[in-house]
Amino acid sequence: MSGNCAFEDLDIAILLPCYNEATTISHVIADFHDALPHARIFVYDNNSSDDTAKLANEAGAIVIGETRQGKGHVVRRMFSDIDADIYLMADGDGTYAADDAPKLIQLMLENNSDMVVGTRKGVTDDAGRKGHAFGNSIFNYLYRQIFGDDFTDIFSGYRAFSRRFVKSFPALSSGFEIETEMSVHASSLQLPVNEIALVYGRRPEGSNSKLSTFKDGAKILFKFASLMKETRPLLFFGYLGTIIFSLSLMFIVPVLNEYFRTGLVDRMPTWIMSMALLMMSLMVYSAGIILDSLAKSRVEQKRILYMAIDSLHSVHGSRNMVDGLHQASKALRAGAKASIPKSGRTIKAAKSA
Repeated sequence: MSGNCAFEDLDIAILLPCYNEATTISHVIADFHDALPHARIFVYDNNSSDDTAKLANEAGAIVIGETRQGKGHVVRRMFSDIDADIYLMADGDGTYAADDAPKLIQLMLENNSDMVVGTRKGVTDDAGRKGHAFGNSIFNYLYRQIFGDDFTDIFSGYRAFSRRFVKSFPALSSGFEIETEMSVHASSLQLPVNEIALVYGRRPEGSNSKLSTFKDGAKILFKFASLMKETRPLLFFGYLGTIIFSLSLMFIVPVLNEYFRTGLVDRMPTWIMSMALLMMSLMVYSAGIILDSLAKSRVEQKRILYMAIDSLHSVHGSRNMVDGLHQASKALRAGAKASIPKSGRTIKAAKSA
């Protein structure tokens, strides 16, 4: 779909967060320029120690630096800085095909979606790293159990966004957890989203993954817990309260058993601990109920903010209306000018008569 001209009237921003991608960045920019020649291409360089920024600039991209290390910081900066109708985010390593970009945008327009995710075919291979493959399977399963079944590949970095999504997304994460946060934002607000299966390429020779299987896996797991606490506190504190209640039962049952047999409570410290754990579990359950109400209120506020931002269709409807009014005004002015000489000739003819 090279040289696609179907989106000429749209302001499309291609966002490429990069860290040490000198091996691939020039080729990636050239491919996206061929696929979407009217789009603006932004490369956000995240403290690269190689020539990523220089090569991106030479390839014709707009290069901006972000000094705080981490993809989350880069995405937050990109979403804050850039205004566009449609945002397309990909990686600078060449694993996502630029030729698929029009497919993402077309699907977004056809379904009036706020986010379209390019799911990765063969992601379970994950460029040959079995640890990543296992982690992808586990985290995607956990996501579906906790937050809903909107997505099958929450870690895909190939996504198209509407302006509504970008400008209502808080982007609180600092690292690779940002994709998870994007997915939870869409699921919690029940935004219209779509997925499309795309081929996921392998990194070329000399380009290495920045992900650490265990370190980044632990960060993502912690982010899951944090987002669960923020968006589904009743479920989070329900699980926590159940664990504490189960511990209290472990201590209560032997003491009660002894009491019913002998009428005595010889293990008073155990009894006190079991009662403390029982009260703690009740407090945790209560906290979950209260925070659940607050979480629903936050979702309502986010939804109101989201609704305050014009959708792509309403923006282009307004533009078409303005263009129509402009054309009508020009037609009226042209008609007025045409009628003036005609009136003049009529008056002159009347005087001569």
